[in-house]
Amino acid sequence: MAPDAQGSVESLDSLMQAMGQRMDADLLRQAITHRSYAYEHGGLPTNERLEFLGDSVLGIVVTERLFRDFPDEPEGQLAKLRAAVVNASLADAMEAVIGAMYMSTDLETTRTFIERIFGPLIAESSQLGAGLDWKTSLQERSAELERGVPEYRVTDTGPDHAKEFTAHAVIGGDVLGTGHGRSKKVAEQEAAAQAYAALGGTTDA
Repeated sequence: MAPDAQGSVESLDSLMQAMGQRMDADLLRQAITHRSYAYEHGGLPTNERLEFLGDSVLGIVVTERLFRDFPDEPEGQLAKLRAAVVNASLADAMEAVIGAMYMSTDLETTRTFIERIFGPLIAESSQLGAGLDWKTSLQERSAELERGVPEYRVTDTGPDHAKEFTAHAVIGGDVLGTGHGRSKKVAEQEAAAQAYAALGGTTDA
């Protein structure tokens, strides 16, 4: 296979060695092709479909691990723990790489890789407190204070391949928090964290 504009066969081999797993080189190349790069180079296939797949694979592996590791936790807490681990995420490219690995190998091989990368984060997630999922924590805090349900107003700027999102957490008509990020999810979580603090909650882990 000849090298392309994104990197040589050798660089892909080096990446696979660092990951500790062989996989289909074409799928790996696609997994690291962000929309912005594809746009700038004539419409190459992007990593978005692989990201979609990898997100689902990551979710099921993390959910099963949490189910095993925290047998006494209720469903709601497990959901927070999962959100903390998955949201911590990693760049979209990591989820795309997971998707590429799953397509190149199998679920068990991919599970081993995910647990090696995410294992420490899963172990630490139980210590994150309200930061497990700021949106859920804000909703609970607002309910305790009888302030109503938080609303998120999100705007974006920039071209489709490089958007920046701004989220405002609004409670009772008041903007209590603002967040920014390359994804709506990140912006909303940051806004929720600010609003949680504004309502007197502690943001210490």
